[in-house]
Amino acid sequence: MHAVEARSGGLFITGTDTGVGKTLVGAALAYLLTAKGCRVGVAKPFESGVADTSRLGQDGDLLRWASGSDAPHDGICPYRLDEPLAPALAAQRQGVRIEWPRVLDTLRQSRAQYDFTVAEGAGGLLVPLAGERLVADLVADIGWPLLVVARPGLGTVNHTLLTLETAKARGLNVAGWIINGLPCQADVAQAHAVQQISGLTDIPCWGVLPQVEGTDREKVVKLARQMEGWDMVRSIRQGSRPEVNG
Repeated sequence: MHAVEARSGGLFITGTDTGVGKTLVGAALAYLLTAKGCRVGVAKPFESGVADTSRLGQDGDLLRWASGSDAPHDGICPYRLDEPLAPALAAQRQGVRIEWPRVLDTLRQSRAQYDFTVAEGAGGLLVPLAGERLVADLVADIGWPLLVVARPGLGTVNHTLLTLETAKARGLNVAGWIINGLPCQADVAQAHAVQQISGLTDIPCWGVLPQVEGTDREKVVKLARQMEGWDMVRSIRQGSRPEVNG
C-alpha cells in the first residue's frame, strides 16, 4: 500500500465521468494545503477545449491560481488541445504528437520541486490519452495514490463502483473517493449514495462536498473550508503516512 504524504508525494484525481467537479476538488485541496504552508505543485497533463493553446486552459489556470504555483505553463499542462474531445482524438485532429515520456516527466518534476503535487486526469479512468494509453495507464506509470470524484444522485452508485473496481483490477492504489456537489435538499438517491457505496466497497470515502455557488475561485475557497476537517487531508498536511486501500 502506498501512503498519501506531504513531503515526497502526490495525489492523482480522476472522476467517474466528465463534469463531476474534479478540477474544483483538486484546486480546493491545493488551496487548502497551500494556505497551511505546504508548497503545492499542480498538474493537468492534458486539457481539451482550450480556446488559446498558447496559454493555460480554464482548468489549468484554476489549479495554478489555487496553488500559487510558479511553474511555467508547460510544467502544469504540456498538452493543451483546442477541441473539447478525448485527448487522443483531439491531439490527432490538431496534428499534435503526444510524447508519453514528456507527460511522465511533467509529473515527476513537479513532485521533485514541490512538497506535494495534485494532478488531475481527463474525464474518467478509461479516457484515451495517446494511442492505446488511457488515464488508468498514466496513473499506473506514475504510481501515485488515486482519488475518485463522483457526483451525487441516481446512477452514481453504479458509476463509482465501476470506477473503483476498474482501478483495483488494474492494480492502482486507490486512496479514496469523494461525493461532490450534494444539494442542500437532497433527494432519496442523493441522500443514500454514500451509505450504499460504502456498503459495497472497502475503499474509504474521504467525505461529501456540498453544492456551492459563485465563481470558480469562490467555489474553490468554499470547498477548501469544507475539506479542512477531513482526516486524510489533515494527514497530508501534517506529513504523516496514513495507510490507504489499494
